[in-house]
Parts: sequence; structure tokens; C-alpha cells
Amino acid sequence: MGSVLSYESANGRRYRVMFRTPDHRQTTKRGFKTKREAELYLATVETNKARGEYIDASAARVTIGTLGADWLTNQTHLKPSSLRPLEIAWRLQVEPRWGKIPVGDVRHSDVQTWVTSLTAGRSATTVLRAFGVLAGILDVAVKDRRVPANVARGARLPRKVPRAHRYLTHQQVHDLAAASGKHEAMVLLLAYTGLRWGEVVALRVRDVDFARRRLAISENAVEVGAATIVGTPKSHKRRSVPFPAFLEDPLANAAAGKQINELLFSGRFGEHVKRATRGQRTWFKSALDRAGLEPMTVHDLRHTAASLAVSAGANVKAVQRMLGHASAAMTLDVYADLFDDDLDAVAEALDGAARRSVDRGPHVAERSVSVVARPVHAANVPR
Repeated sequence: MGSVLSYESANGRRYRVMFRTPDHRQTTKRGFKTKREAELYLATVETNKARGEYIDASAARVTIGTLGADWLTNQTHLKPSSLRPLEIAWRLQVEPRWGKIPVGDVRHSDVQTWVTSLTAGRSATTVLRAFGVLAGILDVAVKDRRVPANVARGARLPRKVPRAHRYLTHQQVHDLAAASGKHEAMVLLLAYTGLRWGEVVALRVRDVDFARRRLAISENAVEVGAATIVGTPKSHKRRSVPFPAFLEDPLANAAAGKQINELLFSGRFGEHVKRATRGQRTWFKSALDRAGLEPMTVHDLRHTAASLAVSAGANVKAVQRMLGHASAAMTLDVYADLFDDDLDAVAEALDGAARRSVDRGPHVAERSVSVVARPVHAANVPR
């Protein structure tokens, strides 16, 4: 247990509380005007220690700037392409506002005011990312017993409205490919396999199995600033993706004269093709203009691949494996609009079942009509 002691100050008698922290360090809290106040504080300290909820006041004085730098350093589980946006959000939105603020002085109302001000001039994606950085730092502060709770949680955040998917028809895909010049094979591959851009530009000649018409996806080349960093695919899992037979000749031409470890698609000097450069953006936009198509992104070719696969009769599990999604549920969430026809099939199946049931006889008909009285009308029942 701690103790309460009195002392004389310029303003009269005051009281100090002496106690040990959970790690057995002796510490003091001064300035209580009455002994009762000091005793209540000591009782609170002892209760929090017993519950494992004790917060060291000195730990709460560490600034968000100090904690934020450590938090970013510890995000080693993220890929460079995922870490870079967090670093940008920290540098541009979070650190300028919160860097000098002690973690114990962060208030929920201040966080909400900051989020609201960001929302006024920035996209929902930017706001959510910046908020996520601050909330992540405070989560660690809670676990380190610097603050009792994360005051950022519960803030009202802007909603991220997903962009409508853009799907091309077979004819539009081939028109776009023809208008893409030397990138024709790459465009066809993107639109008929659903590979991500980084997976396509990371393909090597050895990854193409012409006998089985399969692509071995094991690498992903991502542009981080001016550099291209090669790592594992987004799901960290290798996968085998089929390609249609008509792509054999374009892929064979792309691989012609190259060693098995060379890139299937490469720049002038054998380097990874980049889409972030002005030239790469220009070739795709120019190809869209020449093909008479509305503006779209390279990633829309991945959506197109999903659409063409579903329209060809592929089930959701096959589409999931082709795209490299973590689960079929994720595929359904992303491309639920592609399976709308299944709902029509359900209604048609129920209609057919009801009609067959009504035709079986008068006794069955009475029971059936009572069930389907609303959708089935006598005038529409075949006799």
C-alpha cells in the first residue's frame, strides 16, 4: 500500500501520495489540497493496480509523433505497396496535426473535428487511411498501458462509395487489343485471365505452360514510387491460371527469342513494364480512344475477365480461383452484380414447380393454390 504525507507549500498545506507502480518503482503524486483527495487518489491507484488497469502518468506524456514513428517501423507484415500509402498519410495528414500532442491529451471530440475537416477537402479513401493510422497508433498505446482506451474509436467516418465496375464485351476487348499495338498480347491476357497488372508484368517465360495452357503466378511486381519491387501475389499464395487457346500464338510471339528466366513482357532494356510513367498511361488511353471506348483503367480488364467467365458459365468457385481471391464469398461480394441472372433462374424454377403442382389434380390443386394464390392466377394456369 502507498501512503499520504503532508507538506508545506507557498499556498499552504498540501498532500502528496507515495506508492509503487506495478513494476515496483517508487513514485509520487503531489499537490492535493485535502487529505481526503489524496486518499481517494491512492485508493483509485490501488484498485487499478489490482485490476491490471494502472496507467503510468509519465507514459501518457509520450507524443503521438514518437509513437507514430515506432508504429510505422513495426508494420513489417505489410508489403511495400501497402506500407507506402500509410507513410504518406502519416507524413501529410496525421503527423502535422498530432505529432506534438501527448497521447494522454488526445480527445475524442478533437479527433472527430479533425476527421470532419479532412472530409471537407479530401476523398473518403484518404480520410479513412489517415484515421486508420491514428487509430492504429492509439491501439498500441492502449496495449502498452499508456492510455486506458482508444478515444479515436467510434468517430463518425465518411463512407467509401465503390466505383461501378466497367465490363467490356468480347468484341470490345479485341478492338482494344488491336488498338494497343505492341501491347496487344498483354491486353488480351489481362482481359481473359483476370491477372492483376503486377502479376502480368512479373510473368517470366518459364511461367507459361503451353502444353496445359496454364500460367504459374508466383510473383507480383509493384511500383512503389520510382522503384519496382517484386514480391509474392496479393494473397501470398501461388496459383495456376488457365488461358484460352487463342492466346497461344500471341504468348508464343512474346516469348520468342527469350531465355526461360527473362520477363515475358518487358521494356526496351529487359526491365519490368511500368504503367505509372506518362508513356504507359498514354498508350492505354490512346488505345481506348482509337477503339472508340469510354475512359477506363487497366484494372477494369480484371473485372472484364470475371464478367466474361461468368457469362461463359463458370461457377463462382472457378472464378475465385482464377482471380486469386481469398474465398468464394469475397468473389460474390465483389461481383454480386454478375450473378443477377441466377435470381431470375430461381423465380423461373419456382414458377415451373408451382405450375406442375397445380396440374396434378383437384385435391393437390386446392392445397397448391392456397400456397401460391398470389403469384398464380387461374387465367394463367395451363389446362
